Amino acid sequence: MRGTSTTLAIAGLSFLLTVIWGRPFLNLLRRLKIGKLIRAEGPAVQFEKMGTPTMGGFLFIFPTVLINLLLNAANMFGVTLIGQSYIIPMMALVLFSIIGAIDDWEGIRGARRGIGMSAKMKMLLQIILSIFFAYVIKNYLQISELIWPMSPYPIDVGFMFYPIAIFLIVGMSNAVNLTDGMDGLAGLICATAFAAYGIISLTEGQIFLSRFCFILVGSLFGFLWFNVNPAMMFMGDAGSLSLGATLAVVALISRHWLVLPIIAIIPVSETISVILQVGYFKLTHGKRLFRVAPIHHHFQEKGWSEMQVVQRFWLISLLFAMLGVGLASL
Repeated sequence: MRGTSTTLAIAGLSFLLTVIWGRPFLNLLRRLKIGKLIRAEGPAVQFEKMGTPTMGGFLFIFPTVLINLLLNAANMFGVTLIGQSYIIPMMALVLFSIIGAIDDWEGIRGARRGIGMSAKMKMLLQIILSIFFAYVIKNYLQISELIWPMSPYPIDVGFMFYPIAIFLIVGMSNAVNLTDGMDGLAGLICATAFAAYGIISLTEGQIFLSRFCFILVGSLFGFLWFNVNPAMMFMGDAGSLSLGATLAVVALISRHWLVLPIIAIIPVSETISVILQVGYFKLTHGKRLFRVAPIHHHFQEKGWSEMQVVQRFWLISLLFAMLGVGLASL
């Protein structure tokens, strides 16, 4: 496929840059004493992670943004390495990371120490940004279609694109946030999902969107260098909220958002587990469907080690990502 070698080379560069500046960034977080506070309702085994540096999402956000900007600057010299379709997902990555960073900071040093930003305020900010990105995708990129497997023509959903886009962006942002609860889990799941959409974009001829995806994959692998068990840093909401929102934006731009729940099966399942747990708790006046929700902690409480949960969830994610790519190729 056209541009594959360049795309993979750029992904390798983003990995190297992330790993190189990872240690200085980790030392900075430690000096600033930006350490994770563990909530009391979580599994007891999580308390040993108290104080681990968080807000590590900026470790993969900075290289991703820097490389995309440098590639865009190359266009001024007549070398087209990346196109305008990178701008919107990159904006989503940055703007949602700001919401997450505020939430992280509030939970560490702010007035709501140990709690973070109020759920209502966080949701309001997410909805506002989602409305903005839905509008920009439809009116700036002129994209309001979905590609149905085996259908020869895209289906234009018209005005319904707005509520669909808002739901997907807000929902996926929070879904990845719920997934981020174990060393390496959210990073591996998201790297797999972005790689899947990178492949889909290549097959659709969206070479520049594909490059953005693989640049982010490379940066996520660099982040995982410091985040796999035992984690030296966590991505925090600054990373998880931005990854989920950006994944939804990429899916919408690719027009293959119909396979997003398949490719992102783990974040979707994590969200469903929380919804079921809360609903069952209310209906039964205090009984629990799972030992703990989100569901990755349920399996941990049943005796799976953290590494077993992460590895098995990643294997499921990889299988469903391949299924999603296969369906998108029909």
